[in-house]
Amino acid sequence: MIGAGQGSRLRPIDPFDLEIVATLHAQCFEEAWGVGAMAELLAMPGAFGLLAEAAGPEGEEPAGFVLARVAAGDCEILSIGVVPDHRRTGLGRILMQRTIRLAVGVGARRIFLEVAEDNWAARRLYAGLGFAAVGLRPRYYRGQGGSVAALTMRRIIARS
Repeated sequence: MIGAGQGSRLRPIDPFDLEIVATLHAQCFEEAWGVGAMAELLAMPGAFGLLAEAAGPEGEEPAGFVLARVAAGDCEILSIGVVPDHRRTGLGRILMQRTIRLAVGVGARRIFLEVAEDNWAARRLYAGLGFAAVGLRPRYYRGQGGSVAALTMRRIIARS
């Protein structure tokens, strides 16, 4: 396990973690991805994931994850989530920073992600990490309150 600081640890997601990650995804998003979707995603060339564990009432517990893919010099954050009990602890920043380092390590030059236009906390996090808005997908996310646009954000991580 890789020390992540601030009382949390990160480690690569392996096939035995798929149910855990699917459960975390369901705690973070209304449109949850199942175990099958996680397995298909992580089987794609260039895909990787990190599982964050943090101190909880009964010891270390799964607290967050990131799923990403690198292809042709671009890294795409496919999903990132931190469960409600561990939000605003810096865990999302730690997951993003480690993902950026891993992407750079395999030759990515740019990193992309999409975020709900009304997710101000995540948008502040990404802007603080050097991401800038480069596109908009109207009515992309569906939720209880209707649909909301997805903001596409990009960070240049290496010059070609």
